[in-house]
Parts: sequence; structure tokens; C-alpha cells
Amino acid sequence: MNMLSPIRGEETAEAALVPNTDDNAKRSWRNRGLKYGLPVVLLFAAGWGLTHREAPANAAPPVPVVTVAAPLVRDINEWDDYVGRFEAVNSVEVRPRVSGQLTGVHFTDGQIVRKGQLLFTIDQRPFAAALAEARAEAASARSDLALAQTNLARANRLVADDAVSQSDLDQLNARVRAASASLAAADARVRSRSLDLEFTQVRAPISGRISDRRVDAGNLVAAGEGSAGSLLTTINALDPIYFSFNGSEGLFLKAKRAQEEGAKGSEVQVKLQDEANYSRTGKLDFTDNGIDPRSGTIRGRAVISNPDLFLSPGMFGNMRLSSGAKERALLVPDAAIQTDQARKTLLVVGKDGQVAVREVQLGPVVDGLRVVRGGVTPTDRIVIVGTQLAQPGTKVQTRAGKIAPVAETAAPPSTALVGEATFAR
Repeated sequence: MNMLSPIRGEETAEAALVPNTDDNAKRSWRNRGLKYGLPVVLLFAAGWGLTHREAPANAAPPVPVVTVAAPLVRDINEWDDYVGRFEAVNSVEVRPRVSGQLTGVHFTDGQIVRKGQLLFTIDQRPFAAALAEARAEAASARSDLALAQTNLARANRLVADDAVSQSDLDQLNARVRAASASLAAADARVRSRSLDLEFTQVRAPISGRISDRRVDAGNLVAAGEGSAGSLLTTINALDPIYFSFNGSEGLFLKAKRAQEEGAKGSEVQVKLQDEANYSRTGKLDFTDNGIDPRSGTIRGRAVISNPDLFLSPGMFGNMRLSSGAKERALLVPDAAIQTDQARKTLLVVGKDGQVAVREVQLGPVVDGLRVVRGGVTPTDRIVIVGTQLAQPGTKVQTRAGKIAPVAETAAPPSTALVGEATFAR
């Protein structure tokens, strides 16, 4: 017993040092609950507070502000557009009138020449010899005529003495007439040979710009009509110059109606492909006598002044033809026009501030402003700035604006041009 006592005492002390298992488990679950449960409770409480909190009232969006203005009312002159090509008023092919060897070229290719200016020289020696021969023949014929006239005069003095028969007088008269005819023929040959000698100097038949030489000096050239003759060069008259174009039947009828009403529709303005403004003016001087049934167009021609000789045949240009009539038109900025499928529309603000849509019919562009032929009135308030903010059926606040002409600009690609116009003077 005494020997075992220390052992029990040790067991009791060891047992006292070992914690109770049930108490440890309880404390472990309590610590876990505090660690993981408290955040869940807080999240649940926050979610309940958010879901049960009363939502504030949504703020109303601000009313958009747009700029409005009444259409600009002005008198305009309408123009019809054409595309055409410049042509020379006169175009001459220079060909020799006598055959021979070309001995000289007296111009520079492409220069401006004046009527009568020396261009080519053909060897003159054969023609000078022919002229001398013709003059000799004329002198012989003149001598024969003088002799015949002398014989006739002598015979006439002997008639009173009956020394000459009537048949002799008739023969002498016939010789005088034959000699006169021979002299006339000889004189004609002299003039012909003189012309041939003159034609050895090929001169410019008209004034204008000359092309390059087609034949060099030293070559033989042949005279002849048309293509039978050697082509030496060509000359185009440039001032004035023609502008030829084809117009549709509709535009032709429009011009005719305007003429019947007394309008002067002959003024034209032309610009080149690289020019922005119509700086060249002229007059319509010709329309063909019929419409081409295959294309439905009619050919027209205008005369354009070209004092600087800048325009050349074959160049393309844009022409506008004035109908001559003035009309009152409503104009709005081209940017204010909207496209709704195939319709062109404008946004109009009523007196109550409500936006409405108006379908409009468009005309040409005048100094950046689009002509509106129908759909709005002069008193309507057109939205010119802020069209993207104005929705049909909604209300907007308006700010007064003004429509004024701007520099000439090209129409947007989506807008088809139906013609042109300018402000009436």
C-alpha cells in the first residue's frame, strides 16, 4: 500500500494536468461560431437593410435645348447643269496647194499663229520658170493681136476704094478676135502660174494655236483635195471657243417653256474640272433641230470667250444654263435636313415647344443653303442646331438662331443634286 501511494499521487496530478475533452469541444465550436457566424449575420443585416430601405424618387432628365430659326426667304435664279466638251470654232487642216519639195518650216510647234503668217515654203524654182514661160506666151499673143489689129485697120481704109473684098475683111476680123482670145488665155496662164508661185508659200488660213509639223523640210509634198493632199499641220481657232453638250428632253422642255414665258435663258457659265467657281461666261447660240430617239437627248452649243487662250478643244467642263426666271424660295442649312429612308425631313418646333417632323421637297444648293420647295412655311421654326437632341413628339427648349448664306460647298453624297441656283440680283 505504501509503495503504491506515490504512483496514485502521480496519476492524480497527471489527470489534473489533462483538460476535460467535452469542455474543449464546446469552446472550439463557440470560437468557430464567433469567427464565421458574425460576418454572415452582418451581411444578412446589411442586405435586409438595403432591401427594405425606401428608394429615393428618380430625377427627371433635363429638357434639351436646340437652336431654331425661320427659313431664309430670298429670290433666286435657277440653273440647269450640263457636262460637255470644248470644241474649236474653226479647225483647219493645212495642206499644200502645189506639189514640190518642202524647203522651209517657219513656226514652232504649238505656238499661236496669226492669219497670213508664213508656215512652210515649197521649192519655188519650177513655178518661177513656168510663170516666165506663161508671160512669154502672153507677150507673143499680145504681138499677134497687135498685128491682126494693124492689118484690119489697113483693110478698112481700102474698103472705100473697093480694093479689099468683104471676105478678106471677115478673115481679118476673125484673126483679131482669135488673137484677142489667145491673149486672154495667155494672161490667164500668167495668173495661174503666179498663183502657183504664191502657193509655194504656205500661210496660216486662220488665227489660232497650231499643232506640230507633220512633214519636215526636204520631203516631197503632194497637192490634192481632202486626204489626197499631204497633211502639213492643223490650226484650231481658240477665241472664242465652243462648248458642246447634250441635254435631256426634260431640261430642253423646261428651257422652251421659260422662253415661251419671255425669259431670257441664253446665259451660260462654265467651270473646269479643277475649278470651284463658274468663272467663265458665254451665250447659248445653237440647239439641234431634233432629239436623238436613241438617247432622248438634244445637242446644244454655247460660245465662250477665251481671251487668254487657256481653253483647248477636247477639254471637259461643267456648264450651267440659266432658265432666266426668278422665283421666291425658302432656304435652310443643308445640315438640318434628315433622311428617313427615301424621305427628306426637317424638324419643326411648335409654339408649345413640341417637336414635329415635316417631309420636304428639296431643290438646289445656293451658297451652302438648300432650297426647300415644299413642306414648310416661312413662319415655321426649323431646328438648325441640335437635331440629334430633338426627338419627334418630345418637348424642347428653344434658342433663337439665324440662317445666313455661307461659302459655296459641295452637297453631301447622300443628297442628289437636282440643279443649281444663285441669288437674284
